Amino acid sequence: MIDGKILVEKLLKYAKTFLHLESRDEIYMRNILLREFKLDYPCEDVLDLTYIESLTVPDILVKEIEDFALENGFCDETELNLYSTFIMGILSPLPSKVNQEFNRIKDTLGVEKACEYFYNLSIKNNYVQKTAIDKNLKWEFPDGDKFLEITVNLSKPEKSNKEIAKLLSMPKQDKKYPACLLCKENEGFKGTLSHPARENIRTISLTMGGEPWFVQYSPYAYYNEHMIAISETHRPMNVNASTVYKLLDFVDYLPNYMIGSNASLPIVGGSILNHEHFQGGEHLMPMHKAPVKKWFKSQKYSDVKVGIVDWYNSVIRLESENRDSIASLAGEIVEGWKTFTDKDSYIFAETDGLPHNASAPVCRKSGKNYVFDIILRNNITNETYPDGVFHAHPEYHNIKKEGIGLIEAMGLFILPGRLKKQLADIADILCGNVKYDKDALAKEDNPLYVHRDMIEYLVAKGYSKDFESASQRVTDRVNEVCKNILFNTAVFKDDAVGEKGFVKFLNSVSII
Repeated sequence: MIDGKILVEKLLKYAKTFLHLESRDEIYMRNILLREFKLDYPCEDVLDLTYIESLTVPDILVKEIEDFALENGFCDETELNLYSTFIMGILSPLPSKVNQEFNRIKDTLGVEKACEYFYNLSIKNNYVQKTAIDKNLKWEFPDGDKFLEITVNLSKPEKSNKEIAKLLSMPKQDKKYPACLLCKENEGFKGTLSHPARENIRTISLTMGGEPWFVQYSPYAYYNEHMIAISETHRPMNVNASTVYKLLDFVDYLPNYMIGSNASLPIVGGSILNHEHFQGGEHLMPMHKAPVKKWFKSQKYSDVKVGIVDWYNSVIRLESENRDSIASLAGEIVEGWKTFTDKDSYIFAETDGLPHNASAPVCRKSGKNYVFDIILRNNITNETYPDGVFHAHPEYHNIKKEGIGLIEAMGLFILPGRLKKQLADIADILCGNVKYDKDALAKEDNPLYVHRDMIEYLVAKGYSKDFESASQRVTDRVNEVCKNILFNTAVFKDDAVGEKGFVKFLNSVSII
């Protein structure tokens, strides 16, 4: 049984150590917690709570909160996360205080220290799920002068059967509030079984493109200090010339971070297209480190360097100290791509009035220079490729069938959690721990059915001497698949036709 009075003191100690609870507010916060835990008076014992100062994450305290809530009937098993999030939200500074402190640190100690404060707070109040994130499998795939980063995402929790059953029995709401997972109104929202609790989320306000925006960290980050910039207005994604100025405003405010926009069309866009937002953070992606393979010149903006990036898909890089020039040229490229058609490369701007061309602009600072990487995308489909001509082709869907969004296009692959066990099971077959049975794998109810072709391909090349070498062969194949998927997404292929088409597009926006 959890002693609620002692738990209150533990939470106060944690909040004073990590969540900036001031001594002047300690009595007030103690009484708030006593009321919430239905306790009449506080602990009177002298407690040694020094161990709390060494905690890197609040996991053990969150577990105690949830155990105490369950023992005392404050909630049922399906609502434990909602309850612990509520308590961590109570202990966290108010949004206004977080903004004041962030801007104070930024003005006095610099932007890196301000982000360090904000990120650490987001971990310590259990919004950023660091323990869950650390469970993800991660590795790098070196490929000549390029490389890919690959992760198997194990961090996002799946709903239990009890949660699903309770969710199905809930009455339907006439109005959804907040309108989506990104809306500003999530700040402090209690959450439901279908919408995560957000009492502990904190955001920083800023102006982008002359409009109110805010930034927050991703709770299940795909890379270090994974930040999301979000419009305060709930409106669909729409990448256009004005997007460029918003990205520039971001890197002027947070020059230590990169920022990019998903394309605003299905298949080639992100998973949330109904609310304008960007993905950014401290991490430089593999694409950022790829060199330029050929330089060009802009006829209108001589102070902007223009190049085609030596990358798997089709990327234009712009570099300049002149913000106005690079903004104008980037905007012209974004708008020009929308109407560009090159039949030889199977690029059609639209069919039957349906647009297909979209771009994903990514901005960062490098010294005094602004750098834009503009990824060209197209979501056309046909009978051969009903999921997208420039999408992962069917032979690779066993590894990645989901949309290839901004992060993957930049070289960081987020693969589904199912692969952890499946890849290990394939390695067991390759080293002889499990007998290869082609007929069994051909049955749709077999857990490895989706991998049957890949397994046949690997077995044909021979068996491995042990599980470790078999695992490496499986990983090598996954690496090749990820690389080939990026080649699939290239609108201009790495051949004579693709090169000609790429130059044709650059010429259309006065780049020679």
